[in-house]
Amino acid sequence: MKGTITISLPEEVESELAEATREEGVSQGELINKAVADYLFVRKFRRLRDRMMADTQEGYTDQGIFDRVS
Repeated sequence: MKGTITISLPEEVESELAEATREEGVSQGELINKAVADYLFVRKFRRLRDRMMADTQEGYTDQGIFDRVS
C-alpha cells in the first residue's frame, strides 16, 4: 500500500533535491523515499544500540552492535 505525503521544503533544500535527482537519475519521490528509509534504519539502529549499551557492560562499539544484528 502506498500513501501520499505533501511536504514543504526551504528553497535551498528544494534546489539541492532537484540537483540530486538529476545527478542520480531518479524521481524526487524515489530519492525522498530512500532518504526516509535510510533515516528509519539509522533510528532503529540507534535505539537498539542504546538498549544494548544499557543492558551490558561489554562496551559495544557501533560496529560491534552492527555485527551482532547483521
